[in-house]
Amino acid sequence: MEYFIQQFINGLTLGSIYGLIAIGYTMVYGIIGMINFAHGDIFMVGAFAALIVFLVLGALFSSVPIVLALLIMMIVAMLLTSLYNWTIEKVAYRPLRGSFRLAPLITAIGMSISLSNFVQVAQGPRNKPIPRLFTEVYDVAGIAISLKQIIVVVVTAVLLVIFWYLVNHTSLGRAQRACEQDRKMAALLGIDVDRTISITFVMGAALAAVAGTLFLMYYGVVSFSDGFVPGVKAFTAAVLGGIGSLPGAVLGGLAIGLIESMWSAYFSIDYKDVAAFSILAIVLIFLPTGMLGHPEVEKV
Repeated sequence: MEYFIQQFINGLTLGSIYGLIAIGYTMVYGIIGMINFAHGDIFMVGAFAALIVFLVLGALFSSVPIVLALLIMMIVAMLLTSLYNWTIEKVAYRPLRGSFRLAPLITAIGMSISLSNFVQVAQGPRNKPIPRLFTEVYDVAGIAISLKQIIVVVVTAVLLVIFWYLVNHTSLGRAQRACEQDRKMAALLGIDVDRTISITFVMGAALAAVAGTLFLMYYGVVSFSDGFVPGVKAFTAAVLGGIGSLPGAVLGGLAIGLIESMWSAYFSIDYKDVAAFSILAIVLIFLPTGMLGHPEVEKV
């Protein structure tokens, strides 16, 4: 039983990271109906930004409190990735918004490859490690819970509540929901649709940067290729939870993380990805809109 609970906690931690990335996917899709496949690489760029900030802080200051260092890493990563995503939306996606549906998808894949190769050239192909952060481990009734795991889960929960409130109880959220329902009518009612979409991309990038920073803190290493697999799994989490739903994105991320953790614990770790995607397929057969999704209403 202790082993099961230990793996459950590990799965919650991994799933929280997936959930943060998945929120970015679901927010963008909810408004413009497009999957931003460069989002996983934005997550990777955020992790590298956090790494560079950590190294700069270590070089400039003899000792910086770890909590302060982590906060600075998150803020800088959020600013950088927000700038990246804002530029991508303005340059690559906005001109194709009225084009046929495959054009933005192809562009998104192209931006993903561009970002990945840019980081590979700029930072090199090798894994980039950092010293271990937050090494404290607490023993709770025989269950080892690390401080890193607590930070990941708490940060995810807090950000989910904040962004849920922004979307449901602020003027920006009302504008986003209006654009989601009908962009043309929202524009006629005085909503700046382009600005709303750009802000949505910035918000998604900020969450991906936090996820990247937490990923770096938790695993202590990052590579230029780390955007693809977490990005695909986060997209899977968004679909599993019900794309367009913020709680659904996090719930889907937790589900993917738990499936991977439990499968690795009790079966072969080599097939954990197969298990995650197989369960996704099974769930979507019976729940085509995901766990918390709503049927899409066709506008005529």
